[in-house]
Amino acid sequence: MTFFRCLCLLLILCCCNSKPKTDGGTIRVSVLRGPSAIAFAHWMEETPVVDDKPLSVRIIDSPDLMLAALIKGEADIAVLPMISAANLHNKGIRYHLAGCPIWGTLYLVGRSDKGIFGENKPVLHIFGAGTTPDILTRHYLRQHNTGYTLNYSFTTAQEIMQGLLAGKVDHAVLGEPFLSIALRKDSTLQILADLNRPDSVSSGFAQTAILYAPALKKSQKAIDSLLHLSCRFAMEQPEQAIRILEKEKIFASGMLTPESIERCKIDYRTASEAQENILRFLQLIGQYEPKALGGKMPDEKFYK
Repeated sequence: MTFFRCLCLLLILCCCNSKPKTDGGTIRVSVLRGPSAIAFAHWMEETPVVDDKPLSVRIIDSPDLMLAALIKGEADIAVLPMISAANLHNKGIRYHLAGCPIWGTLYLVGRSDKGIFGENKPVLHIFGAGTTPDILTRHYLRQHNTGYTLNYSFTTAQEIMQGLLAGKVDHAVLGEPFLSIALRKDSTLQILADLNRPDSVSSGFAQTAILYAPALKKSQKAIDSLLHLSCRFAMEQPEQAIRILEKEKIFASGMLTPESIERCKIDYRTASEAQENILRFLQLIGQYEPKALGGKMPDEKFYK
């Protein structure tokens, strides 16, 4: 898989720089473009300060670029998929796990006149073989004994959305904001299943991780407090969050709605609060794709 080949290459090229470096003037926050950025809208509008240093948010356009920044020590705080955080830990890239801010953005969507739970096996389009969307989809369908044929011909969520809107795709897995765009543009589409809940009482899967450099360990409580505040802002004031994200050109005008943000399940929990959820999620990933975690579960140091 491209992700893991890139990770190995970056590790070889950057092994001498594996210790995070902290900029003396600012605390550098790297966030992947997408749902993760929603949780940090407040930080973009009102720059927080930790130990007399402002937090500067930088949007990263791809997981590969995020990995490069972490391996070279160019980020003090980073937001990335939980499986990537576990993989980096297993490869010896030492950042601390602060917690989890997002508990799921994946939904099964299809046309209302073509249900997925029929006798014939419909085609379900999905992107990212071996990644979180793929694994959670397979897990959900196995749990519900659903007949399906998975199709990985589209490589991105945007391509799948375009296929849905063009009538070339009837069933697919999408996350926000592409889900909301598709639902808004085609009234025949509807959400068929929420893939983010392991059971009826769970809040979701711990899919996203926030890491911070060892130099910030003494500031952990202050960082946790700011993360709680920013995540609450996104959920309690979604219109304001959308305004900020559009102003900063993170999302184009009209891409996000309050419903989009609600479906992202934004709720910051520290590593200690979420440890059991994180462990269950990583065990699930390991059952389906051990290589996604670097071949093994992270040890207890991952949570400290």
